[in-house]
Amino acid sequence: MNAPDAAVNPQTITQCERIIRPYIRRTPVVEIDGAEFGLPATTLTLKLESLQHSGSFKARGASANLLTREVPKAGVVAASGGNHGAAVAYAAMRLKMPAKIFIPSVSSPAKIARIRDYGADLVIEGDRYADALAASEIWAQQTGAMPVHAFDQNETIMGQGTVGFELAEQAPDIDTLLVSVGGGGLIAGLAAWYAGRIKVIGVEPLASPTLTKALEAGHPVDTEAGGLAADSLAPRRVGERGFPIVQEYAPQTVLVSDDAIAAAQATLWRALRIVAEPGGAAAFSALLSGAYAPERGERVAVIISGGNTAAVNFDLTR
Repeated sequence: MNAPDAAVNPQTITQCERIIRPYIRRTPVVEIDGAEFGLPATTLTLKLESLQHSGSFKARGASANLLTREVPKAGVVAASGGNHGAAVAYAAMRLKMPAKIFIPSVSSPAKIARIRDYGADLVIEGDRYADALAASEIWAQQTGAMPVHAFDQNETIMGQGTVGFELAEQAPDIDTLLVSVGGGGLIAGLAAWYAGRIKVIGVEPLASPTLTKALEAGHPVDTEAGGLAADSLAPRRVGERGFPIVQEYAPQTVLVSDDAIAAAQATLWRALRIVAEPGGAAAFSALLSGAYAPERGERVAVIISGGNTAAVNFDLTR
């Protein structure tokens, strides 16, 4: 087992939070009674990163990269299923830097619109995240633009870890944190922040079990990548930098079906009027579906990680 990178820890995450604070939102938490959803009568805490700038937690990692690394005149380049691209585009707009974003064809229209609204140069490349990543790497070599990796970069992981910094103040007594997993940047940041003080559990779609397969193998491996949340939770493999952190501090995952994710999306909207994209609702679906069953009295928090979806439409012509 590789040792976690010593550069990513509660102290560096705290320092990162101070740097990015003017550029991110301190997102709210909502406490709900599990009994409302047929779960044991215990308080559940939802951390609403769906209300973050650019519509997801990714604004944290993007801001950390642009504020702590030396950005060349050529600007920045990123590959993304959509949320990271929107976040980099947003951060670049705020800091008046050029940004080129490569996304795959599976990206949702809502995410494509976000990226364009922020003024980035957008290119749709290939069918999966890996295709967009390869194109972005070529662009970086040709132009000298600074790559901003969606998850496999220390600055990205530290930025995502600031979710934990906030949550520790907002809900200091939680026992367990459920977090959806794509490339592993968010769970790595949260695992590094809590460093074993609470249980951090990764939730993955059955169609994209990247972290589950990596934990079984003892190292990141290529896996299938698809399903309902493919535009946010389906890279081919988890990040090399984040994996040792997760392996050390958050080695438990649960898998959820596409049907369970869709049901969680619908429930969040129907019961709480919370708009969540499939990837954003995945962690909550673990509770609703029984994939994760809390023990009596267990205090559970859930990250609602993104809200970039067109699933809720408002007819403004009426």
